Amino acid sequence: MNGNMRLTRIMGIDIDIHFTFFLLLILFFFLFGPKGLALIIGVFIFVTIHELCHSLVAMRFGVKVKRITLLPIGGVASLSQMPTKPYQEFLISIAGPLSNLVVVVVFYYPMCWLLGRDVLMYPLMVILGRAEYTGQLNVWAHVYWINLLLAGFNMIPAFPMDGGRVLRALLSSRMSYRDATKIAVRLGHIFALLFAYFGIVYGHIFLVIIAVFIYIAASNEISQVEMVETIKSYSVQDVLATEFVYVNRETPLFKVLEMTFHTHQEDFPVIEEDKLVGFVTRREIIYGLHEKGKDAKVGEVMRTDIPPIYVNTKLHIVQKLMQKFNTSAMPVIKEHHVAGVITLNDINRVYVMMHEK
Repeated sequence: MNGNMRLTRIMGIDIDIHFTFFLLLILFFFLFGPKGLALIIGVFIFVTIHELCHSLVAMRFGVKVKRITLLPIGGVASLSQMPTKPYQEFLISIAGPLSNLVVVVVFYYPMCWLLGRDVLMYPLMVILGRAEYTGQLNVWAHVYWINLLLAGFNMIPAFPMDGGRVLRALLSSRMSYRDATKIAVRLGHIFALLFAYFGIVYGHIFLVIIAVFIYIAASNEISQVEMVETIKSYSVQDVLATEFVYVNRETPLFKVLEMTFHTHQEDFPVIEEDKLVGFVTRREIIYGLHEKGKDAKVGEVMRTDIPPIYVNTKLHIVQKLMQKFNTSAMPVIKEHHVAGVITLNDINRVYVMMHEK
């Protein structure tokens, strides 16, 4: 549905490949033959290692990593959240580029032995302008030095590159997290415009695509930070509806569907004997209706892993919990009793209203 295909699973992390990646493989095979295919596969093996190192350090700090997705422009690790402690963000961000530098150092002598020093160093000499390109580039030497390019590009001090996060981590020890993000994002916009300019002038469409990706990703980052800063002073009780509807395990799904039409509530606590036993969201309702039929019971599709939150919980904490548990709604309790439901829309509404002031 999202265009991804599962490749494998490493250390509990799904490695997915987006369908557009196959277009890149076909393009390089058409342009350069089997060598082009080997080049792209080799490059993305090291891209995967790069993203895995980010993910493993993040997991060390308790961050859940859902998957790594390989795209034509690189790899993306889906973290449930990015720690706001500067040293944690610094270590997570620096881990990827460091992995590429480690590959360069560790494999230098083995590659010299396999290919010969002159063959191995030739691509680097071409890049540095100390040798003329003859068209006889060794694909394995090229893949080897791509690691240096990956490390250098990712350490550009601008969002969304790793260097932008490293810069924010360093700046946020001296200023507010919001101001540090703004500086890194502005640099991201500047680099995006530069990439777009050179891409257009020299006819490199791929550089233009990267520029668009950088600009959008940088803009999304500042929007997310602005939202968190805006909602920090509000808690669940500030937005919680005074009335809500609940269901039990035996409630048929067609009845729940009717409730969504009549109450405009799409997520329901499952309560029995005045105790919360589960939670059913819009996603589970739709899944149950399509896969199990309208007569299926709530107990067959409800989630039991979504924890309740208290009415005095701050909204930015709730937002992080929603990301962690992959849900857009959570049950709320007050004095050991269910008091309602809070949704991502409730949180977004606070941001929109306060941002328009």
